[in-house]
Amino acid sequence: MFILGLTGSIGMGKSVTAAVFARCGIPVHDADAAVHRLYGGEAAAAIAEAFPGMVTDGVVDRAALGARVLADPAAMAKLELIVHPLVQQSQRAFLAAAQARGERIVVLDIPLLLETDASNRVDAVVVVSAPPAVQRERVLARPGMSDAKLDAILLKQMPDVEKRRRAHFVVDSSRGVDSVERQVCGILRAVAGLPGRRN
Repeated sequence: MFILGLTGSIGMGKSVTAAVFARCGIPVHDADAAVHRLYGGEAAAAIAEAFPGMVTDGVVDRAALGARVLADPAAMAKLELIVHPLVQQSQRAFLAAAQARGERIVVLDIPLLLETDASNRVDAVVVVSAPPAVQRERVLARPGMSDAKLDAILLKQMPDVEKRRRAHFVVDSSRGVDSVERQVCGILRAVAGLPGRRN
């Protein structure tokens, strides 16, 4: 089974690209979606203990927690120690199920794939990218986003140019969904039949 690691900085079009892979019949594990589930379940109690006031009725207040840890590296590290092992457990279960079904290709959608050791768990890295002006326009259109908040987020992410340098494949999302679909089809053709780490 060949494991593609999908990543990209905020506003680059990673979610759209993940959806294209899924429409092509490729199983996708979404790390962000896993975190959402954990914030309403397994991780809530530990987060409530580590960050008092961040959990209400058993559900983590994502906005409040994000504001709490964004500019505090120690708090972010504490949160990651709680959440990352649980996300990796979810990924392992996803991969085991896909292997049991006989899937040939799967995608792990991981926002911080290259900032963490997660790239060691995939066979090839796909980076979704777009010009900086396009990225900024997309992100600033989101509710509650500001230039300052975007700049703070970008400081915590590997620069796009470095991500593209480390990628096996780059998807340019700036030319629309049809273009993304063509690029995804090209990636799937390129890796079809290649041996993966789970063969």
